[in-house]
Amino acid sequence: RKGLIGMVSVYGLYMLAHQALQSTFVLYTAHRYGWDARTVGLMLAGVGACTILVQGVLVRMAVQRWGERRTLLLGLTGGALGFTAYALAGTGAAIMASVPVFGLMFFTGPPLQGLMSRRVQPNEFGLLQGTNASVMGITGIIGPLLFTQVFAYFLRPHHGVSVPGAPFFLGAGLMAGAFVVAWRVTRVATPAAVT
Repeated sequence: RKGLIGMVSVYGLYMLAHQALQSTFVLYTAHRYGWDARTVGLMLAGVGACTILVQGVLVRMAVQRWGERRTLLLGLTGGALGFTAYALAGTGAAIMASVPVFGLMFFTGPPLQGLMSRRVQPNEFGLLQGTNASVMGITGIIGPLLFTQVFAYFLRPHHGVSVPGAPFFLGAGLMAGAFVVAWRVTRVATPAAVT
């Protein structure tokens, strides 16, 4: 299907970037800010609240107003900016203040699913969902190894460079790559239905 492989690639890059949080966020905040479990929990509760607000309320309004393509691109842009803000935040207060920017990333999933769904026949929805689940599983295997190794590598003082935010810079790069692919594969008009 035209553009479908590109959209699945966008989904894969998005899911891989998301692994930066799951793999290194606790390690990063403990190392950089000295946070304890309570502080990390409060921060993640704030991220969860943003996710609920975006996906439960705002994404529908954004799609109605701007369409799926622009909403998807907004989400990918927010993810790239949010990861960059996390990587650059010099204080705990700065990373907390960047949560709303990072929350824009959660505009990505719903419009991407909608765009992909319209490119398959009704009897192929299961195949599409199975493909996406496989991509998510693969990123769940690769991501923790990739991001923890990047985190460890850039903390080694004998390399002369200490960049504790390196996993988040990598996440930002993946989101930027997903933006470029999404921009290209969604340029053509989305078919109303596959017949």
